[in-house]
Amino acid sequence: MFDSTLMASSHPVITSYFNASNSASWLSTAFLLTSTSLQPLMGRLSDTFGRRPLYLAGLIFLAATTAWCAAAQSIGSFIAARAFCGVGAAGVLSMGNVMTNDLVSIQVRGTYQAYINLFYGGGSACGAAFGGFLCDKIGWRMTFAIQVPFFIALLINAYFTTPSTLGPNLAQRQGLGIKDAMKGFDVAGSFLLAGSVAFLILGLNLGGNIFPWSNPLVIVSLIVAAITGSVLIWVESRAPRAVMPLPMLFSQPRGNLVFHNFFAQIGMNTILFNAPLYFQAVKLETASVSGFRLAGPSVALTICGVSAGFVMTATGRMKWLIIVGSLSMLIGATCLSSMWDSIPAWLATIFLVPSSIGQGLSFPATSLAVLATSTQKDQAVMTSTLILWRSLGIVMGVSLSSLILQNALTAYLEQLVTGHRKDEVRIALRLIHFFSNPASFSCILGIIE
Repeated sequence: MFDSTLMASSHPVITSYFNASNSASWLSTAFLLTSTSLQPLMGRLSDTFGRRPLYLAGLIFLAATTAWCAAAQSIGSFIAARAFCGVGAAGVLSMGNVMTNDLVSIQVRGTYQAYINLFYGGGSACGAAFGGFLCDKIGWRMTFAIQVPFFIALLINAYFTTPSTLGPNLAQRQGLGIKDAMKGFDVAGSFLLAGSVAFLILGLNLGGNIFPWSNPLVIVSLIVAAITGSVLIWVESRAPRAVMPLPMLFSQPRGNLVFHNFFAQIGMNTILFNAPLYFQAVKLETASVSGFRLAGPSVALTICGVSAGFVMTATGRMKWLIIVGSLSMLIGATCLSSMWDSIPAWLATIFLVPSSIGQGLSFPATSLAVLATSTQKDQAVMTSTLILWRSLGIVMGVSLSSLILQNALTAYLEQLVTGHRKDEVRIALRLIHFFSNPASFSCILGIIE
């Protein structure tokens, strides 16, 4: 998790080193494409070949490709390294969740979920907070190089401690070769799922951020995603061991839980993506101050996530956590959407907290509820499916909110800004279609002032 958020604060240093600032978004997009699209496939593969081989392979991939990042001599090489890092991350993250489900009984799973939430949150926060600091102190190459010994230590530990018996179909394929073991595997569904997710992420990440939504690359990516997604539904409805099991996805309560998390992630990442922008462009605060204002919500998210795990273990109840968490997210969204022009910055910061509390309460409960309503045989693919839809919610939250913000900003500035320098504002507005960052807004604000 440290590695996955490291790019948030270190990408300006890396792109400046290679004189390729226009490639900044690809550093995160390449990782996101592979890590998100391959996780469901990892879950189904592990059912046949076991969790241990995929987990070890993921750690080897992470160690090797992180070293590649440290040694990259061009921006193209670095982006390729980040894409392969995503392959390793897909194996490590998905197998980490699935093996915990295999090894820990549902009665005490909440306690382990609390620990997982604590270290997920801590790793993510450290990667985002200290990435830039490490780049300044030891250089961006060493920031990646120092991770390699940790991955090697994890690999050695995993080699000696990870059970080789995990995976519901291992007994059926004892003594079989890879070709025979793969019979009945949903190869077509795997390729279609990976392709549709990859093109969807590609189109949503590029549209409104790097290129305007009318750019041919964005349009083609979204069309291909729609076509492959439609074919995927048709194929999966007929597959005996589907990689994206539609009966699970469209049945109660598992489907409700998955789509609850999907829409909740859209709302949460709309807030997280635009809150720093609000404080910088509207309240005219510095980047460091606006980032600090997210510390409170982050702490609330971690505390609630850890507490929810212990509460579930103690009470054996999950439903009320999901309901209270959902209500809290709704209250937070209502408060944020009702903000007025002269609202104090401290009050706007407080308005960010209810949504984080809601996510901290409801997401661990949802993860456990999905397991409680699935058989042991289905838990791996169901866990991977939940993670996939959460990841899609993150991407769509950023992309859809960016689309709404860009078009609303263009329309309102055109309508409300008057004066002899209005044409300069129009020129600045064109930049908005290419750069979705605070610098563009600062440019417009400077002209208006």
